[in-house]
Amino acid sequence: MADRKAENNDISDQPQKSIVDFDPPKKPKRNMYAIACAVLASMTSVLLGYDIGVMSGAMIYIKKDLKINDVQVEILAGILNLYCLIGSCAAGRTSDWIGRRYTIVVAEVIFFVGAILMGFATNYAFLMVGRFVAGIGVGYALMIAPVYTAEVSPASSRGFLTSFPEVFINGGILLGYVSNYAFSKLPTHLGWRLMLGVGAIPAVILGIVVLGMPESPRWLVMQGRLGEAKRVLDKTSDSKEEADIRLADIKGAAGIPENCTDDIVQVPKQSHGEDVWKELLLRPTPPVRHALIAAVGIHFFQQSSGIDSVVLYSPRIFEKAGITSTNDKLLATVAVGFTKTMFILVATFLLDRIGRRPLLLSSVAGMILSLATLGIGLTIIEHSDHKLMWAVALCIAMVLSYVAFFSIGMGPITWVYSSEVFPLRLRAQGASIGVGVNRVTSGVISMTFLSLSKGITIGGAFFLYASIASVSWIFFYFMLPETQGRTLEDMEGLFGNFGWKFAKPIKNEQQQKEEVNHAAGNGNGKGQIQLARDEYVD
Repeated sequence: MADRKAENNDISDQPQKSIVDFDPPKKPKRNMYAIACAVLASMTSVLLGYDIGVMSGAMIYIKKDLKINDVQVEILAGILNLYCLIGSCAAGRTSDWIGRRYTIVVAEVIFFVGAILMGFATNYAFLMVGRFVAGIGVGYALMIAPVYTAEVSPASSRGFLTSFPEVFINGGILLGYVSNYAFSKLPTHLGWRLMLGVGAIPAVILGIVVLGMPESPRWLVMQGRLGEAKRVLDKTSDSKEEADIRLADIKGAAGIPENCTDDIVQVPKQSHGEDVWKELLLRPTPPVRHALIAAVGIHFFQQSSGIDSVVLYSPRIFEKAGITSTNDKLLATVAVGFTKTMFILVATFLLDRIGRRPLLLSSVAGMILSLATLGIGLTIIEHSDHKLMWAVALCIAMVLSYVAFFSIGMGPITWVYSSEVFPLRLRAQGASIGVGVNRVTSGVISMTFLSLSKGITIGGAFFLYASIASVSWIFFYFMLPETQGRTLEDMEGLFGNFGWKFAKPIKNEQQQKEEVNHAAGNGNGKGQIQLARDEYVD
């Protein structure tokens, strides 16, 4: 014990480092095991991306084959997002019950059944049943992937790894666009069924592969399985010391004494999730209320700024811009998917370097400019008696610009942010609320775009989205604190007040030194842990 106190005193006299300066000896900068876990979990998001991408082209052929009108097309495209609400709400409780890993398997199984039903659909009603089942599976996947990734990731890479779900959504969209083009040469009645049915293949593969992943260490602690949690943390942390610190933080959040070293313990009753919904919705503390508003707000604005209208109806947008050939329209959508995917990859490397707020605010500003310019271009084309090639090129460029700006900030940060701001006891349910809002908003946008375009013109629709994006920029500026430089267990300190607007993400050396000296002076033996918590952040 004396040696430990001496060690704490020695540390308090040394220059303090932030995570950006800390490089554990004999450890790679990226923990490859944690990356592998994040990749496998995040690949479930391919399900949503593929459905969005493939529906943009499949709708053209479904409308011809099943003889449906534009209203039915809108409902078909957007209804999956409303069905997602069922899955995302159920996933929170399911993941607390059976674990994060098996919840991912449940998502894959449900989507597999839905994809098969859609592929064999013989009429509109049958197709809608398939959309219902697939939507529940997508809701499960959307909620659990970012939660699992955030909980398994070391703090130094959390932003990078938690952005992976959005990466795979974009990858799925691109695959859907490519599938549209690949099957477009087949007979109409066969092409769209293959487009939709092929989605069952990745669901089977992922459902099997996911079984090889470890369980979330935070869920294991909630079950009192400390020994298993410690082994997972040892593999997914950047160093042995960080693994011990993460375990101590998680035990504290779960109500388990920090000095408890048993492999199996009895978890305090309140840690099992009873009354979680009441604490989250009916009796929230100021920090929880602020976190909930931030999470719901970022999910709402991500979708209400029109991304699904662009991604789902890009062939229709390109047609309005002056592209008449079906093949050319599908090729142009492939360009949209490629651009979206490339820029999301750029974003993954910036999240832990630049921070959430700068990327998010810059992203939204670019989206506003792109949407407004796209609205101008489409309005000019609509009121012109002849084809204006410069206006056509402008519209195509602005669609690509919009998805690029979306992917570099608004797209990935929504999932990263909402998965990290809630305390452990509320994280699964809080994330499920965010996903629910996301999918409902997406459903409304998807199911109203064609009607909105007829009512206020297609250019007017994009002016409306630009206005909503402008409101979102103001909301983000005043309501969303920077979470870079914080462990998951320290997030509550950021919310409930606006002191964060004037504070740095990582404490400076003097503050760290004073805290360590104060802790050592009180003889509580926690100086080293406090210092380490300030160091091991992203």
